[in-house]
Amino acid sequence: MTPPSLFRHRNFMLLFGADTISQAGTQISLIALPFVALTALKASELQMGLLVAAETAAFLLIGLPAGVWVDRMARRRILVAADLVRGVLLASIPVAWWLDALTMLQLYGVALGTGLATVFFDIAYQSYLPSLISRDRLVDGNATLEVVRSTAGVAGPGLGGGLVQLLTAPVAVLADAVSFLGSALFLWRIDAAEQVPGRAERRGLLKEIGEGLRYVATHRILRMIAACTATANFANGIFAAVEMIFLSRVLGLAPGLVGLMFSAAAVGGLTGAVVVGRVSRRVGSARLIWLSMLVTSPFMVLVPLTEPGWGLSLFVIGTFVNSVGVVLYNVGQVSFRQSVTPEHMLGRMNATMRFVVWGTLPLGGLAGGVLGEVLQARAALWVSAGLTMLAVVPLLLSPLRGMRDLPAPDEAAS
Repeated sequence: MTPPSLFRHRNFMLLFGADTISQAGTQISLIALPFVALTALKASELQMGLLVAAETAAFLLIGLPAGVWVDRMARRRILVAADLVRGVLLASIPVAWWLDALTMLQLYGVALGTGLATVFFDIAYQSYLPSLISRDRLVDGNATLEVVRSTAGVAGPGLGGGLVQLLTAPVAVLADAVSFLGSALFLWRIDAAEQVPGRAERRGLLKEIGEGLRYVATHRILRMIAACTATANFANGIFAAVEMIFLSRVLGLAPGLVGLMFSAAAVGGLTGAVVVGRVSRRVGSARLIWLSMLVTSPFMVLVPLTEPGWGLSLFVIGTFVNSVGVVLYNVGQVSFRQSVTPEHMLGRMNATMRFVVWGTLPLGGLAGGVLGEVLQARAALWVSAGLTMLAVVPLLLSPLRGMRDLPAPDEAAS
């Protein structure tokens, strides 16, 4: 019997609505915030690298204890609070700009503050989904939410680039601030019951952090997924530090065209989100995890070959195909993590994974900034492409190679 559509599931649709609003605004800031640094404050390559590092440093700073707190608290409240904090911090950028008081130091502070809120939001978000839908529907749920993210990735950067040209970058950031407030309203209306452990069940912060670390470290597949994603994210940190400089300064593209380049590449993410269910059923939900990386990551070598004119298509093709693979991989590996982890460990497992795999992003951002200063942006993109291709190696050495599908709920529990 075919289960009812998730689009008839009230609480899931509220999460879906919150995600839709938030992702649209976030994609606008993906273009607008770097342009605030580039145009309003004339940031250098190293300063852009520091901005990327500030955005993601929170995963290193509080990633592990955040998982314990997420397992101790009502996750919906965490999601709402994180949205409100991010909205207020981002709104401070246009206010400071209007007062002629905006500095790179404030951008670093906003990036770090929103990053801290994002740590709690992301860990709670991935830990909350299994409370809303059954575990045998996690692939469908994650895929549906990836459609939201990818659709926003298609429309948001183009819209963001247009807003930057029409209204200036600081004003465009305000759209993201408003989106977080709208997301918080949707999340507040979710009425799913949560099991929050009592104080008697708490065993101390360090002990509970250790339980999460041991769970991931002793799980043969989870630790290989962590190694793969950490390497890929380090490469992505390098890429993020220099991509805007490469497109706007090396290739000489206007903000609107930069936004369109991002939107065209993001079509790959949307494509991956649309087809992931069919691909997963055809090749196997476990096999999808490593096969997606193996097939798509080599296309990133096209990016540093990009030149003005028709050569811009190389950037679009490379990032398009890689984005397809990233979405297929993320849906597969996140669903695997959620399916094999007990409910009471979800927050700590997700926190440990986030600490490891997102902790490499600020390191990659710093490395990208240094490489951009010393070797120029194009050379940094070559390094990023090489590391992206190497990321799949841990998966090829893992037990995933012998699996076709994710374990059933009863198998995961055992």
